Amino acid sequence: EVQLQASGGGLVQAGGSLRLSCAASGFALDQYIVAWFRQAPGKEREGIVCMDGYDGRTIYADSVKGRFTISNDNAKNTAYLQMNSLKPEDTAVYYCATGSRYFTKEPEQYPYWGQGTLVTVSS
Repeated sequence: EVQLQASGGGLVQAGGSLRLSCAASGFALDQYIVAWFRQAPGKEREGIVCMDGYDGRTIYADSVKGRFTISNDNAKNTAYLQMNSLKPEDTAVYYCATGSRYFTKEPEQYPYWGQGTLVTVSS
């Protein structure tokens, strides 16, 4: 059974950093596309980054490019999202997802989702 467990959210001041984790079980991360999404109150779910675990290629949303970095620790079967220079507009529930057949940030393409972790950035 494919399972994802997201963690690492919290409250941080603007300009600070957080690292989110996405622990995977039931499959090997380095064989799949993994993505991070976020959803702010009253807004649609936004794809912010995806990574092909097989070859490491990534695509980032313009809103986080240069500030956020996705990575995998294959030994731990865990994906990470390092978030630096956080802004109040980064406040959202963050989700990891996998299972897409396509290299895309479109949430409709991902059948497996973690439970979400809340990130709050204060000004």
